[in-house]
Amino acid sequence: MTASAAAAGVQVLAFDIFGTVVDWHGSIVSEMAREHPQVDGAAFATAWRAGYKPAMARVMSGELGWTLIDDLHRMILDDILPRFGLAHLDEPARRHLNRVWHRLNAWPDSVEGLTRLKRKYTICTLSNGNIGLLTNMAKRAGLPWDCVLSAEVFRAYKPDPATYLGVARVFDLQPAQVMLVAAHHDDLAGARACGLRTAYIERPWENGRATAKDCSAQPGNDLHARDLNALADQLGC
Repeated sequence: MTASAAAAGVQVLAFDIFGTVVDWHGSIVSEMAREHPQVDGAAFATAWRAGYKPAMARVMSGELGWTLIDDLHRMILDDILPRFGLAHLDEPARRHLNRVWHRLNAWPDSVEGLTRLKRKYTICTLSNGNIGLLTNMAKRAGLPWDCVLSAEVFRAYKPDPATYLGVARVFDLQPAQVMLVAAHHDDLAGARACGLRTAYIERPWENGRATAKDCSAQPGNDLHARDLNALADQLGC
């Protein structure tokens, strides 16, 4: 099947953000090198991210009430600071460090690729990040979204069906008219289960240069691309 056939009828491309559009690991490593050079930035970034799914699980199970990712990130940060010799950081320093997630750098292809895709499709975020975080990130990195959608809008974290079906509802479309673009197979599987189309983006260095991801093709996805420019090529943008 050609890429154009695989995307037939699609009107909206919804993008996962952390790892797919922005380099969370490399950005945090760079920030730590500037502000806390005594800390192993790669280990710090990995430890911080490792708390992400367990923290969301506490919300989805009902143990915590609805909690923004900014606040979950802060809970994880406070927990790991002593492990890295940073327990002395005061409140302003902790708040500044926590907002590194608002300052993540885009992958080199992201702005150009999104700009090309936007010529043909409506492009939006579909991230567990909160609206303020995603908006600040887009402003800083020049990400040209038509719309910023977040788990915050639906008060549910991916892979809850409310997030994927919520995109279709926002744009008054059928699920098959929306394509999720992501670098994570579990996210794409959740979208497919709700009837969305899916495109996998290879991000082998998402977890750092020392930990390459297996980016081999998996069954079920409509499209598979090296990066966002390659996706734009496939879709004729």
